Amino acid sequence: MASKDQPKQFIPLNIAVLTVSDTRSLDDDKSGATLVERLSGAGHRLAAREIVTDDVENIRAVIRRWIADDGIDAIITTGGTGFTGRDVTPEAIEPLFEKRMDGFSIAFHMLSWGKIGTSTIQSRATAGVAGATYIFCLPGSPGACRDGWDGILAAQLDYRTRPCNFVEIMPRLDEHLRRSKS
Repeated sequence: MASKDQPKQFIPLNIAVLTVSDTRSLDDDKSGATLVERLSGAGHRLAAREIVTDDVENIRAVIRRWIADDGIDAIITTGGTGFTGRDVTPEAIEPLFEKRMDGFSIAFHMLSWGKIGTSTIQSRATAGVAGATYIFCLPGSPGACRDGWDGILAAQLDYRTRPCNFVEIMPRLDEHLRRSKS
C-alpha cells in the first residue's frame, strides 16, 4: 500500500483541466470545478482551464497546444468517455499518446466498481503520456472526477508517495526525444 515519505518536499505541478461537453460553460461546469478544487487543495497550480465541444479536432487542438506548452506537466480531461455518438474523447486523445497507461483504466474501474458496480463498464477512462506530459481522461460526472482524483491522481501526482509516483520520473519522460536530437 502507498504511503507518504514525510521528509520529502511536496513538488507542485502545473495541471491543465479540459472539460469536454456540448452543453457546459464555466459557470455550470461542476466536474471541471471539482478537479480545480481538488488539485488546488492538494497544492498544485491550475495551468489552464478550458471547455471544448465533443469534437475530435477541437479536443486534439487543445491537447496538442497543452502538450507543447513546457509550463504544463499534466492534463486532466473530464467528459466524453461514454458510448454515445458524441463521446469522442478517447478517439481524440489516445492517438496522441506515446505511451498508454493501461493501469490507470484498470485502477479507475476497480475504484468505480465499489461505488457504482457494473455501471463502471460504461466509462472509457484512459490515460497516457505524450511529449513528456501526463494525460488523464475521466468521465464527466463530479463523482467520477472526485473518485479519480482522490483514489488515484492525488497520490500519483504527489512526489512524497511511496513506493513510487509519477512526479519522480517526470525528468525522464522525454529521454527518447533528447536521444533522437543528438
